[in-house]
Amino acid sequence: MEQNIRLMQEIFQGDNTLVVRRAQSPHGLTCAAFFFDGMVNGIAINQSIVRPIVSSTFRRATAEELAQTILQINDSRVETDNNKLFASFLYGDTVIFTEGESRPVVVNTKGFALRSASEPENERVLSGPREGFTECFMPNLALIRRRLNDKRLKFTFLRIGTRTNTVVCLCYLDGVCEHKLIGEIKKRLSQIDPDSILDSNYLSERIRDHRWSPFPTMGTTERPDVVAARLVEGRCAIIVDGSPVVLTAPYLLQECFQSNDDYYVNFLQANLSRILRLTGFVFSVCVPAVYVALMLYHRELVPARLLFAVSAAQRGVPLPSGWETLLMLFVLEALKEAGARTPGAMGQTMSIVGGLVLGQAAVSARFAAAPTVIVVAIAGVTGLMVPKLQTAALYLRFGLLAAAAAYGLYGVGIAMALVLAWLCNMHSFSIPYLLNLVPRVGIEHEDAYLRAPWFFMRHDRFPVKKEDRHH
Repeated sequence: MEQNIRLMQEIFQGDNTLVVRRAQSPHGLTCAAFFFDGMVNGIAINQSIVRPIVSSTFRRATAEELAQTILQINDSRVETDNNKLFASFLYGDTVIFTEGESRPVVVNTKGFALRSASEPENERVLSGPREGFTECFMPNLALIRRRLNDKRLKFTFLRIGTRTNTVVCLCYLDGVCEHKLIGEIKKRLSQIDPDSILDSNYLSERIRDHRWSPFPTMGTTERPDVVAARLVEGRCAIIVDGSPVVLTAPYLLQECFQSNDDYYVNFLQANLSRILRLTGFVFSVCVPAVYVALMLYHRELVPARLLFAVSAAQRGVPLPSGWETLLMLFVLEALKEAGARTPGAMGQTMSIVGGLVLGQAAVSARFAAAPTVIVVAIAGVTGLMVPKLQTAALYLRFGLLAAAAAYGLYGVGIAMALVLAWLCNMHSFSIPYLLNLVPRVGIEHEDAYLRAPWFFMRHDRFPVKKEDRHH
């Protein structure tokens, strides 16, 4: 045991958080427990490890006797694999050596601090569950298990990262999720060899399709109810230890316009909201480009009264409509970024006040026309309606603006056609990205771009076997 103590101290030399707790019973049983301060539950160590050893009547004990007879804790095992031993030890478990035994006993004593499973700030709902994932790994799995009380629910663990040795869990419903999809995700995870994995995005950018596309091809969520719904639909989920964001695959364009509230309110209200989101996204990327194209190339398409009003407002503005709109869009994005990076309520106040002050000052000083400010404001507000496509909306907005300034409405039409062709060529884990965009014969999915009522939903898409139904 003394040799093992010296070996452990040499391995973790310079780490002042390492604690060695010796315990000896009156009958001669001597043990040494190793753990890291701040990562263990002190009560569990005192009551489940130290007290049973001190009160034991054994003179000597094997590793099996120590794990199965003496220690009073629900998870203790004899570990002979050094890689698994140190992985558990570095994650908060306690390693115990006893005199006369070379094999260590690993005890689950994790007790590091974690936050409560509160509702995520970015995915709040008006009605529905209020729980969200945290940075702690096993409680996240428990949140999923509690919602899917099915023996076909599988959790497959992997360790990724040569330095962080991060635990990653692949979650799926066996018999519902296609085995081809499961094999593809496992293959991509096994092929990467990163130095560290600190968040789920470290994996997302490595295994997703179309890495250079601003359109997301992997889903992200912090809500366990969303993950449970995706698993029931036949998707896979990837949970990363230390990250509250769970990845789901495959991910389709239609999911960008869906919201958690859609399933907790009446289907009429949900469909109206989805139509508004889709319309808002189109307005966000097209309104500035169409405005510039009409002002530069197609003034004859604008009603006379509206054209006179816009021309009067632009009188005295030194910049052309294209550069004027580009400048205002840049100011809008700068205000959004500053508001997002400023902590607390100060950021919201600065965004609102900054937008009002700068907009009014620009119009008063004749740096920008009032119609341009209105168009940019419409594009900015409608862009917030689809938060999962904000990056794509930003790139499309500036790209269509450049096409409109160069070729007018013809340029906008050609650019939109190219974007649509690009989306038609995209896929997510072999699933077409625009699946269900056009109604097909015999469609099996009633939750595409509009949600059908629950009493129209088909529940027999994945039939249950007779033996499963009996159980």
